[in-house]
Amino acid sequence: MILDSTFFVDLERETARSKPGGAMRFLEEQADTPLCLTFTIAGELAAGESLGQDRARWEAFLAPFRFLDYRADVGWRFGLVYRDLRMRGALIGANDLWIAATALVYDLPLVTRNREEFARVSGLEVLGY
Repeated sequence: MILDSTFFVDLERETARSKPGGAMRFLEEQADTPLCLTFTIAGELAAGESLGQDRARWEAFLAPFRFLDYRADVGWRFGLVYRDLRMRGALIGANDLWIAATALVYDLPLVTRNREEFARVSGLEVLGY
């Protein structure tokens, strides 16, 4: 599974407050499942106000998760998804396009709080938490 930025933001907030919520419960339920993130998600978190202030903290926070590499198939799929959504008048944000393309190429479901937007992407399995 790929964990979206919304998941990591919620996880970081729950961790900082020492108050378990949906993200922490999801991690407990998926203890034996490989959990991943994309280069786009890592970049979004590095740009954030909380984790983005300290590289060592950012790296430590993301260390338990598998980092999915960019590959040419992801770029190609990005273009296909972009054209499909544009033709249907249903475009999503550029970073979300990269995340969706990566999930499709790696054939992994995407875990997000932003289910409505990602549900526009044909063939993408979208899960909530």
